[in-house]
Amino acid sequence: MPPRWSRIPDRQDPEYRRLDDRMTFATHVAAFACVNSGLWFFHTLNHTSWDWLVWVTAISGAILGLHGVYIFAIADYSPEGKQP
Repeated sequence: MPPRWSRIPDRQDPEYRRLDDRMTFATHVAAFACVNSGLWFFHTLNHTSWDWLVWVTAISGAILGLHGVYIFAIADYSPEGKQP
């Protein structure tokens, strides 16, 4: 069941931005898992030497990790114009 929003969605709403960013992060996690598991599956199936596959997984995992750090630790969802 998709999440329900009780009011009109507005990107200026801090709660909506936070939810939207977390849902985007979840989509990126799913894409990372699908692409990398597929690549590793075909690597194992073909018994070929794909030396670049380790680098692709490491770099995309690092990018995903940086995205997670930004979303969960750095992003400021306070309302604009208000000081904490």
